Amino acid sequence: MHGLLGYTFLQNALLGALLASVACGVVGTLAMERRLVMMSGGIAHTAFGGIGLGYYLHIEPIWGALAFSLASSLAIAKIKQRVGTYSDLLVGMFWSLGMATGIIFISLMPGYPPDFAAYLFGDILTVSRADLKLMLVLDVLMLLIVASRYQYFKAFLFDEEFARVRGLPVGKLECLLYLLIAGTVVVLIRLMGIILVMALFTVPPGIARQISCDLGRRMAAAAAVGMFLCVLGLCFSYFLGLPSGAVIAVLASIGYAVAALGSRFSKAERT
Repeated sequence: MHGLLGYTFLQNALLGALLASVACGVVGTLAMERRLVMMSGGIAHTAFGGIGLGYYLHIEPIWGALAFSLASSLAIAKIKQRVGTYSDLLVGMFWSLGMATGIIFISLMPGYPPDFAAYLFGDILTVSRADLKLMLVLDVLMLLIVASRYQYFKAFLFDEEFARVRGLPVGKLECLLYLLIAGTVVVLIRLMGIILVMALFTVPPGIARQISCDLGRRMAAAAAVGMFLCVLGLCFSYFLGLPSGAVIAVLASIGYAVAALGSRFSKAERT
């Protein structure tokens, strides 16, 4: 507790974990219901192209990651709607395209290449005030968008044909969901890194799904679970000297296994 109160970098890490958990709880739940879990991993790897571009142009890499993520997610949605290609195929294509683009930009830079470890594997202890401001802005935008379109999203997620019959803009809702996923991925990159981003994006909603059937309650539960996992992982990594992103990912997997076993035993007792 003294460390969390006495060191600015740990305060930033804690605030970053809480802000990221909100985004994961809300958007991760929507993505899971739409079966777009792999989308998060694909967009995360696509963001590497923006990170490489940011270093090449001498701008903040996270802004390049945000631009690449939003553009790629929108491109995937539009191509899927107009051409009819499977989203998994498009995600795989953009996955490799983003990584390749990032490598090309890095190779064009003179001198020694920069250290990408924090972006690949995450380093929650390097979260800055600027990162927190970006996370806060993205969180507020996501919450406002989801809240204003909540009923539309419910109809779109659980019965797309019904939504079409009712005249809801299904295509626009799908594009909007893809953009929300891209924004959430960027929020997570500084904490979990490109490689581990799916742990926090998918596990808390997966645990929340075993707690409640109501969409809104799942979002709240997923955000709470994400906060608990992040704070616990941050404490473990601080006292044990281990990488925070990796510790959070391991704890998330353990947490899901415990929740799944608990749900199974609960159902067995009822029957």
